[in-house]
Amino acid sequence: MKSVLGLLLIAMLAVLLIGCNNSKGELRKEEWVQSSLFESGSFSMIGVKNKIGFIYEDKDELRFYPNKAQKYMWHVWLDDQTNAKLTVKAIYQNTNEEVLIIDNQVLGGPNNGADAHLPSLISLPHSGMWKLDTYIDGEYFESIYVKVHE
Repeated sequence: MKSVLGLLLIAMLAVLLIGCNNSKGELRKEEWVQSSLFESGSFSMIGVKNKIGFIYEDKDELRFYPNKAQKYMWHVWLDDQTNAKLTVKAIYQNTNEEVLIIDNQVLGGPNNGADAHLPSLISLPHSGMWKLDTYIDGEYFESIYVKVHE
């Protein structure tokens, strides 16, 4: 009986290890690629179409640069946005450093084709890739990936 349980445990462990590795035998890493641009109303946005994004164009004056604060208007598509609160945490790819961008702010009403909106001022300290994890009323909502240029 013990040998059957032991073999079953080894088989389960092998399945777990194989599932965590890719074909090269390396641990899988989340791909950090800048999120797609999409149109809403008359604006270009970055994020996830019909879910969440903010006004952004890949132009020098609107790009992210280290420690340069920029204004960005967030847009959220929700079934019920009444008194919904947005939190955004930025995570730096190279070190997993976290920066709180928006802390539990109440979303405004419809704007530019979205159900809700919120203006923000964003400054990220390092060049490279950042993941912006968004939360609505404390629940994870979506991630947006942005590049901070040098």
